[in-house]
Amino acid sequence: MKVAKFGGSSLANSAQVQKVLDIVRADPERRYVVPSAPGKRHPDDDKITDLLLYCHELASSGESIEEVFGYIRGRYQQIIDGLGLKLNMDAAFDEVYDQILRGAGRDYCASRGEYLSGMVLAHALGYDFLDAAQVIFFNARGVFDSDRTQQVLSAALREHPRAVIPGFYGAYPDGRIKTFSRGGSDVTGAVVARAAGAEEYENWTDVSGFMMADPHIVSNARCIDTLTYRELRELSYMGAQVLHEDSIFPVRQAGIPIHIRNTNRPEDPGTLIVNRVDERRDHVITGIAGRKDFTLIMIEKSMMNNELGFGRRVLSVLEAHGVSFEHMPSGIDSLSVVAQSKVLAGKIHEILADIRESVDPDHIEVVEHISIIATVGQGMVRSPGTAARLFSGLAEHNINVRMIDQGSSEMNIIVGVEDDDFERAVRAIYESFVPEA
Repeated sequence: MKVAKFGGSSLANSAQVQKVLDIVRADPERRYVVPSAPGKRHPDDDKITDLLLYCHELASSGESIEEVFGYIRGRYQQIIDGLGLKLNMDAAFDEVYDQILRGAGRDYCASRGEYLSGMVLAHALGYDFLDAAQVIFFNARGVFDSDRTQQVLSAALREHPRAVIPGFYGAYPDGRIKTFSRGGSDVTGAVVARAAGAEEYENWTDVSGFMMADPHIVSNARCIDTLTYRELRELSYMGAQVLHEDSIFPVRQAGIPIHIRNTNRPEDPGTLIVNRVDERRDHVITGIAGRKDFTLIMIEKSMMNNELGFGRRVLSVLEAHGVSFEHMPSGIDSLSVVAQSKVLAGKIHEILADIRESVDPDHIEVVEHISIIATVGQGMVRSPGTAARLFSGLAEHNINVRMIDQGSSEMNIIVGVEDDDFERAVRAIYESFVPEA
């Protein structure tokens, strides 16, 4: 039995939804379907969720939502008519419209795209419709309540052998709608897969799997056949945007594989994400991912290693200013802190003054416009010369490395380069490990 989640691009119009229906009907094991809200039909289009949030803004400021909501209603009606469905959703649209005018919360408005998509898909497939607000729960502080959700959702799924469960949202204890972060339909799919005891969680999107590098940077980037949860976590954290990183945990706990598939190319094998990979891979590395716009604070002090609590005092300064750090490479007389530039904006001078007062360093240097690139692969630890290949590739392209950090698991090597060198560095690392076909 499989749970199939479909992203916004897979539900953008009637032609795309027809592909979804064909995919679900092609395999009777696809018993539970988790839809997103309709996404963009073309680059200049609007996502339904963004339009609903705009309605919330208009209503909150006392302006009319009639035109924008009429457009939303029309988008769904085009899908219904395009599929030839005999489905009247006027009551559902009127309810959402009235709730927005009555001051329904932002999360309620944001969630209605998935809710309405779920109703359309359930009717088209002949599946039961299971409102996520009845089976997915958050506590009063807005933290996902895994135990209660697992208990209630498992029982509900036993009563509904085939069902559509909208993604992205659940409910507070008082019944108010609460959403996951954007992209949270991936999380809903994983939660449903765990509760159903699925053999596989299929995540259908508009790419044919997880690429070894951003295809916008490396045009010939290969698809990763098999990926471990730990590798996915590393790559997602570093900016690889295929799957919501929080969606890993429910299925990883249950040992359920995630299968990334392409709605537009269902014949492609995709990427299978599993607990462990036993077979020998063709490449030492699994993938490369990175992000721009970091700041590096480099602190030097002689005999730092003998000074008890030095690192703690530095991090306490960051905590006092509400700054979380990304990496902290260190040497015997040096310590560097890497943080996103945007979280340091307007605070950097005060932070430096407090660090000087707290630890009395010999020297502090701030380096801005740094990109962080992670080269990830669980096979790296067993492959001598991996770091040498990486740094040789960067040197051959005359790329200066400003920071190096290798995780204790030896599953990744992280380098910091200047923002202007980011794309060249990614290509250089890729070429060092993946020969041209």
